[in-house]
Amino acid sequence: MKTGPQDSLSVTQALAARRSCRSYETTPVDLKVIRDLIDRARRTPTAGNSQGVEFLILHGENQVASYWDATLDEARRDAFPWPGLLLAPVLVVPYGVPERYLNRYQEEDKESSGLGESVNAWPIPYWIVDAASAATALQLLVVESGMGCCFFGQFGNEEKVSQRFSVPKDAQAIGTIAIGWAAENDRLSTSATRERRPLEDVVHLSEW
Repeated sequence: MKTGPQDSLSVTQALAARRSCRSYETTPVDLKVIRDLIDRARRTPTAGNSQGVEFLILHGENQVASYWDATLDEARRDAFPWPGLLLAPVLVVPYGVPERYLNRYQEEDKESSGLGESVNAWPIPYWIVDAASAATALQLLVVESGMGCCFFGQFGNEEKVSQRFSVPKDAQAIGTIAIGWAAENDRLSTSATRERRPLEDVVHLSEW
């Protein structure tokens, strides 16, 4: 079993090294390593320090297989372009839990905002924003550790995943992160060939 980080990377280096790994070795990953990575990733900001981001860890062949059984039926597997993705030994699903945000914003210091009234009171659902922030941090920490990862959507399978793994109904998944040791024959998506937009195209100084 492989363990331990490679040479320590800066955040800049981890960002540069990050890619969507779609093919994995079957080498197991120690559950303690995953728990440590999540413990660090959950330090990202949350609105009102609500701490409403939670993680479903699917670890080991049986749990991972159960996920794919729920989201990718047998009839589609032969045509699935990235069979190596199914070999990832760990899947992590970050969830935003709206109830924790509503409860936090009903407290005295936040009550005047009105955001504790209902999920519809939030112009931007920060349980999604915060879960996405933690998911990004987790991916960078995985890269720093020397492993590979891939964030992908559940594409309409959110309810199936929630039912299969007894997730509370109000918890909202933002996607799934595959984690493991990258295989040498990783096949890149065609999206990876797209050139990055120039900085001047995405930065707007003073006005759009």
